[in-house]
Amino acid sequence: MSDLTTKLDDLHRRFSAALTAAEDERALEQARVDYLGRSGEVTQVRRAIGQLPPPERPAAGKTINAAVASMEAELEAAQSRLSQRAFDADLAQRIDVTFPAISPRTGAINPVRRITEDVASYFTRHGFAVVLGPEVEPDYYNFDALNIPADHPAREGFDSFWLTETLLLRPHTSPMQIRTMQQHRPPVAILAPGKCYRRDAVDARHLFQFHQIEGLLVAQDVHFGHLKGMLTGMCRALFGSGQNVRFRPSFFPFTEPSAEVDTTCPRCKGLASQCGMCGGSGWIELGGSGMVHPNVLREVGYDPDVYAGWAFGFGVERLGLIRYEIDDIRRYIDSDPDFLRQLA
Repeated sequence: MSDLTTKLDDLHRRFSAALTAAEDERALEQARVDYLGRSGEVTQVRRAIGQLPPPERPAAGKTINAAVASMEAELEAAQSRLSQRAFDADLAQRIDVTFPAISPRTGAINPVRRITEDVASYFTRHGFAVVLGPEVEPDYYNFDALNIPADHPAREGFDSFWLTETLLLRPHTSPMQIRTMQQHRPPVAILAPGKCYRRDAVDARHLFQFHQIEGLLVAQDVHFGHLKGMLTGMCRALFGSGQNVRFRPSFFPFTEPSAEVDTTCPRCKGLASQCGMCGGSGWIELGGSGMVHPNVLREVGYDPDVYAGWAFGFGVERLGLIRYEIDDIRRYIDSDPDFLRQLA
């Protein structure tokens, strides 16, 4: 066994020297064939096991196998070393590692999210709190508490998504006005953004699932002028300092008086009679607003003789149509990377 160990040690040293001297894959392969190949030196040593006394043969086999495993590991390390050396040499010839890399593509905030955050930023600077609520609401919060009568069209199945006889997907975020006023005494100043659902046919101006953002202020000595000032400031923060706002008389069950809110057309500024965005009117409709109806205040336990409030509700996608001059609301849900990249 001592002779075998000496022979294997000598063979291993010569094999290691051959690997160290190898400058390419061809030299490594030749070393492998010479020492570990079918007719290599290790094979000759294995054949000599038969000349040993039978009791010594198992130990001799283990010794040879251990030496072979060590040699194969060295061979693998040498191959990896040569491959890395070749890769580094190729890299140095082909690529200037000091040249600036191509900037990776990064994502951007969706325009609906961006507008919501910008509106929220404007109102929170004025002391408003942002509140979120459930998308499935009882009819009490959606209609009854908002002074919407039992025969109102919005309660019909062709207008709203009813889940049960009393539960539905909220058609507006107004339920958060009721929930907040029930939990807090005046003054109350909130902004309620979120998803809404209505049975609208999908076209260039309507989606059956959309985003709405509502504002509510209730306190003493609140009047319509406060509403006009806040919404005018919001429009100028979103669309530019030249924006104007007008209020057209309208009707909503939960506000009295009520008004539709329009802002200057961002494309023509009211100067083009053939503007495709505003139809030549010079104005774009944002949504509804008005002073909170006394019945709504009574429902939540507020005294309408002491407190007054105003509220508004705008579609976020509609704000985006104006801000980005988009001609079709369906662009928001097409998931077109080029479209979203332009708005980034």
